[in-house]
Amino acid sequence: MKADYDVIVVGAGPGGSFAAKKAAKAGASVLLIDRRKELGAPVRCGEGLGSHWLDELGLKVSPKAISAEISGSVLYSPNMKREVKIQNPETRGYVIDRKVFDKDLAIDAGRAGAEVIAKTEVYEVIKKDGKVCGVKANCAGDKFEANCKVLIAADGGESTIARMAGIDSTATLYDTDFGIEYEMVNVDCQDLIEIYFSKSAAPRGYVWVFPKGKDVANVGVGIGGLEQGNAVEYLDRFIKNNKRFEGAQTVAIKGGLIPVGEPLKELVADGLMIVGTAAHQVDPIHGGGMALAMEAGGIAGEVAAKCAAEEKTDKKSLYEYESIWRKKVGPKLMRRLRLRKVLEKLDDNDFNAIFENLTDKDLDELIKGDYKPVVQKVLFKRPQLLKVLSALL
Repeated sequence: MKADYDVIVVGAGPGGSFAAKKAAKAGASVLLIDRRKELGAPVRCGEGLGSHWLDELGLKVSPKAISAEISGSVLYSPNMKREVKIQNPETRGYVIDRKVFDKDLAIDAGRAGAEVIAKTEVYEVIKKDGKVCGVKANCAGDKFEANCKVLIAADGGESTIARMAGIDSTATLYDTDFGIEYEMVNVDCQDLIEIYFSKSAAPRGYVWVFPKGKDVANVGVGIGGLEQGNAVEYLDRFIKNNKRFEGAQTVAIKGGLIPVGEPLKELVADGLMIVGTAAHQVDPIHGGGMALAMEAGGIAGEVAAKCAAEEKTDKKSLYEYESIWRKKVGPKLMRRLRLRKVLEKLDDNDFNAIFENLTDKDLDELIKGDYKPVVQKVLFKRPQLLKVLSALL
C-alpha cells in the first residue's frame, strides 16, 4: 500500500466502486476502502435494477449476479379490487444478488487499477488548513495513514466520513424511512415486482415482493420514520393475512434506515466529494438508490481524476461534479419528492378511488412524471382532493 493517492474512496458499495473504477480508468491512482469483510452485506433494498440503467451506465451484469429477470411491475390498490400492470423499458430489468453484484463492481475497480482493501475502518479524516487531504484507518488492527488529493465519501446512509469532514449528513426522522425485508422460500412468484399500496399495511410507504427465482422472493415493507409502530410488526401482519405465504419460510432478514428527502445541500467541499446514499441521492418514492449512486459515482470519479491531475481540488473546482449531477438528475428527484409529499397525505379511500378511475396507461404516465393530465382526471372524479393534489399541477 502506498502513502499517497490521487483519489481515496471510502465505501465499496455500487456508488463507491463505480467512482473508483471511473477515476482509475481516467488515470488516477486510487485507493478503495470498505469497512465490511463481505461486500454487498447487509442488503437494505429489494435488489431490483432496471435494464435501462445498465444501458445508460454502460454496465453488464454477470449471469451469476442475476437472481431473476423482471418484465415489469404490478401495483395493487388497498382494497385489492384493482391491479395495474406496468410493462415498459423503464420497468424491465433484474432482481440481483447484491453480494455478487457489489463484489463484481469492486473487482471491476481493481481491474481498472484501483487498490481495494476490505475490513478497514476510517476513524479520522485528515485536514490541512481546512482542506481534506487524507484518512487515518484501521485494517484488522493495523493502523495507517493515506494522503489524497480528493476523498470521495460513499459510505452509505450512516455516513461518518462527511460528518468527520465537517458536513452535516444526518436526515430528519420525517425524511427517513425504515425498511425491513424477509428473504422467503416457498413463495409463488411471477416475473413482476409487486407493490401494495395501503396506509394500514404500510404508513407512508408500501409493501413489496421482489421475485428472486421460481419460489424465492424478497418480501418487505417501508414505513415513515415518524409513524407509530415498527416495520417488523407491519410486515409480519401483512404476511400473516396473506394466504399466499402460508407455507413460506424466512431464510434471511434484512433492514435499515433509508434517507428519502432531498439530496444534501452541499455535495462537495475542499478536497471532498459525497456520493450515493451518503449524499441522500435516493428516489423519494421507492427509496432505491443503487442506480443513482452509480450514476453519481461515475461523474464524481471522472471529475476527481481530472481535478487531481490539474492540482485543482478546492471546492469550486470539485463543484463540477455537483453541477453535472444536479442538472442531470436534480429536477426528476424534486418532482418525485413533490409526488411523495402528496401521496403521504392520501388515505386508503383516496388510493382506491384513484386506482378505480385511472387506466393502466394513466398510472404509467404518473410514475414516469407526467402529473398534470393524470391529476386533472382524478380531480374531475374526486374534486375534494384539489387542496392535496394542487401541488402537482
